[in-house]
Amino acid sequence: MNTVVSRVQERGQVTIPQEVRNKLNLKKGDLVTFVETERGFVVQPVEVVIHAALDAIGEGLRDKSVTLDQWIENGRRVRGELLKEKYGLAEPGED
Repeated sequence: MNTVVSRVQERGQVTIPQEVRNKLNLKKGDLVTFVETERGFVVQPVEVVIHAALDAIGEGLRDKSVTLDQWIENGRRVRGELLKEKYGLAEPGED
């Protein structure tokens, strides 16, 4: 495993070394996350966290034998109920 060191600046800024940016495919403006683990923090591109969350949702749906279409439809139903309950609004297309 390669170790790379970077200095924390006055306002808490840290430059991610070029070697690390290349390996993570990070470009100017990209978002990174700081994920706490038992051994410290891991810096990851946001996309990695998003993909992991989507994988976990997919696994949860499979475990409950729910299809993606069922989940989406249930979300629409719940959203419609909330719009009616909280704001007195109907879903588009409802009268």
